[in-house]
Amino acid sequence: MRKYETVFISDPDLQDQARLDLYDKVRNIIAKENGILLNFDEWGNKKMAYEIKKKLRGNYVCATYGGSGDLVNELERNFRLTDDILKFMTILLSDDVTVESLEQEVADAEEAAKAEEAAVEERAKAAAEKAEADAKAKEAEKAEEAEEAEEAEEADEPKEVQD
Repeated sequence: MRKYETVFISDPDLQDQARLDLYDKVRNIIAKENGILLNFDEWGNKKMAYEIKKKLRGNYVCATYGGSGDLVNELERNFRLTDDILKFMTILLSDDVTVESLEQEVADAEEAAKAEEAAVEERAKAAAEKAEADAKAKEAEKAEEAEEAEEAEEADEPKEVQD
């Protein structure tokens, strides 16, 4: 088994549902050909270096997967038949990988995503606690200022003189 990376550029004018259908088609081809999808990264709409099919922008996607040469052939054949794909390029990343190593890579990626999500959640919680502490500090400061102002008023009042 080999590890590949395919970058393809789809038509930027596709509706969201059509784009999702195209992505599902790519995922299904990889699964049908006994491939293992490692990463499917949408890079978004970007300006292209030159015009392709009268388009100046394209929606970039990078798919990393493990499979055989037949998988790459089938995937590229479907790209050629689909009018929604403007360009594509497949790169061989590793020549000799095992299914176990690819599955471990998928598990590691999922674990890293969960850890990052937990870290983001922790940072958000810490920011909320800091904001709450800042609000309490401001409230205490305002109360102290009000107390000082009240004391100053009492000190400024003239004392009544008794006869």
